[in-house]
Amino acid sequence: MRAVLRTVNRVLLGVVGLVLVVVGGAVLAVGLGVSPPSWWIHDGPHDVLLSTAERTRWRDETWWWPTAIAVLALLVLLALWWLTAVLRRRRLGEVLVDTGDGAGALLRGRALEGVLVGEAGRLEGVAHAHVHLTGRRDAPETRVRLRLEPHVDPGTALDRLAEEALTHARDSAALKALPAEVRMKAAKHKAARVS
Repeated sequence: MRAVLRTVNRVLLGVVGLVLVVVGGAVLAVGLGVSPPSWWIHDGPHDVLLSTAERTRWRDETWWWPTAIAVLALLVLLALWWLTAVLRRRRLGEVLVDTGDGAGALLRGRALEGVLVGEAGRLEGVAHAHVHLTGRRDAPETRVRLRLEPHVDPGTALDRLAEEALTHARDSAALKALPAEVRMKAAKHKAARVS
């Protein structure tokens, strides 16, 4: 699904970009005085994009407004789907483990996430951990969110996460690298009373 979405995204961006460049370049060329072909929508530099007759041509037809609204609504829905699909990061389903024999093995992404969550959650001062795998199956990446106890130094927690949980996961899956984006925030606590 991710590869299909990436292909659709690139093709759609390429087609939209090509249409905009061709139409914009042609309008600019006609505006600068190049004589257009007979089928082109502009006749010269002083021609308008749509004449009054062209703009009002279909207005009295009963099918025009429902069709125009339906097409515009469909375009808006497709644009929203595309935008949400591009912005949403997909969870990695499996990780390719190099077994050394050339064949490799597949490790479920959720299994690796679970191990990382368990090990990160056992680190001293970590109240809660959440891990999300992204990237490609031969080059996974992690997004880690940690909720730290109030007394924990974030730098120390980050070092321990990198040295223990992330290193163990990288080594056990025989990965060359396991880049991580780590976000931390402090757990809520009641104010301490000083007397």
